[in-house]
Amino acid sequence: MCMKVFFAGASGAIGQRLLPMLLERGYQVLAISRSVQRAAALEAAGAQALLLDVYDAEALHAALRTFQPRWVIHQLTDLPAGLDPLLMPAAQSRNARVRREGTANLVAAALAAGVERMVAQSIAWAYAPGELPLHEEQSLDLNAEGPRAVSVGGVAALEAAVLGAQPMEGIVLRYGRLYGPGTGAEHADPRLSVHVDDAARAALLALEWGTQGAYNVAEQDIEVSSAKARHRLGWQPGFRLAGASA
Repeated sequence: MCMKVFFAGASGAIGQRLLPMLLERGYQVLAISRSVQRAAALEAAGAQALLLDVYDAEALHAALRTFQPRWVIHQLTDLPAGLDPLLMPAAQSRNARVRREGTANLVAAALAAGVERMVAQSIAWAYAPGELPLHEEQSLDLNAEGPRAVSVGGVAALEAAVLGAQPMEGIVLRYGRLYGPGTGAEHADPRLSVHVDDAARAALLALEWGTQGAYNVAEQDIEVSSAKARHRLGWQPGFRLAGASA
């Protein structure tokens, strides 16, 4: 069986926790980065690394065509290190662009290369207001205004591209607010949180067992329900990488 995974976003908060899980399970991983330093770190961690900008559609097509992966993981963001709250407002439009344009390029290249499945990162706080806990079939907040409209618009574009990419099987993970190593948050949001290791574990389960669709991934069934992820992916909160802090 082909065990090749093309990994976009392996240097991010979730990506750094997910990469060792993939390598431990024997996957051959090609990880992309725009940074020479980050690419070197990815190779040191055991992955193949390629300097590549997701906005370079031609290079992205060539990379996927050459590597011929069976699966793609999309954990790309354009956010400040440690999710620094002082820098987040300025990053909002850049992050929305990655979700919109970067995702479109990645999906097109994956389809051209015959990829079977893509697992993509989304967020669980882009829903329109409704009765809690919110479920995956409920609508995103497409009538949002101001800065929220920028974020929700990027999320909506990402999800539409990934979930509509037949015959490739698209899976979207709507994560709660991250906490743990590399996230800038030591403590869980009391209503909508997920530890970064649990988020990474959900991506691994989705890659191996998931079926087409969106899945909420949060520790508490307060703001959103994660029943679908628990029942269909076998996901449960509480997983930690060896040596990781709680």
